[in-house]
Amino acid sequence: MSRIQSTFEQLARTRRKALIPFVTAGDPEPGMTVALMHALVAAGADVIELGVPFSDPMADGPVVQRASDRALKRGVSLERVLAFVREFRATNKTTPVVLMGYANPIEAMGSTRFVEAAREAGVDGVLVVDCPPEECESFADLARSHGIDLIFLLAPTSDDARIAQVAKLASGYLYYVSLKGVTGAGHFDLADVAAKLPHIRRATRLPVGVGFGIRDAATARAVAEFSDAVVIGSAIIQQMEAAPAGEQLRYASRFMQEIRTALDTA
Repeated sequence: MSRIQSTFEQLARTRRKALIPFVTAGDPEPGMTVALMHALVAAGADVIELGVPFSDPMADGPVVQRASDRALKRGVSLERVLAFVREFRATNKTTPVVLMGYANPIEAMGSTRFVEAAREAGVDGVLVVDCPPEECESFADLARSHGIDLIFLLAPTSDDARIAQVAKLASGYLYYVSLKGVTGAGHFDLADVAAKLPHIRRATRLPVGVGFGIRDAATARAVAEFSDAVVIGSAIIQQMEAAPAGEQLRYASRFMQEIRTALDTA
């Protein structure tokens, strides 16, 4: 059983919802990444989505783009991201880590080499934003053969046929984009999100997480009423951007603890 599956099953038994923070590897600076991962877990994270910096992150809003730019300027490559995961795994053997990014760095490394290196480092899942199901059956098979879950995005515009297509290839969990836009975009309609999830659940037994527009504890709690997981990224990065020098981890941890408390009272 994968770490992702085990985590969600344990949460289901205790009737708790997964908290999945997204942070960009190398931001606010590379030496802080592993400590940040540990801090997020200590603050209540169940799964960590670790962003692979990329120069053209088409699905990401300005907040995550700034984080990618800062990391790239500090020389954070895909190889270095894997090194962060390897270091994290030296003391944390249980928290799932999902790499979230774009196809170009993987293709530059080579899919087979990437999957082998990711598995060796302790990666549990991969979400490739610009790799649609029509084009990644072989990559899904390769990842699965190495024990890595391939996670997909679903959008408000995904019809039942697309949902079924994604469900056929996906493993780990599904990530539902709460709005038509990029990460950190404007407010979304909770009723619309709640109405979409039954369509997804008819096609899969995988857990469904919701993200892309969750900014605070109140919204997280509301989303947790009908989802299996809440994914938060831009809001964490904004907390660290607003923090005084040396206080980024404390600000991120405090924010995550607020979200964790909200989810546990949902």
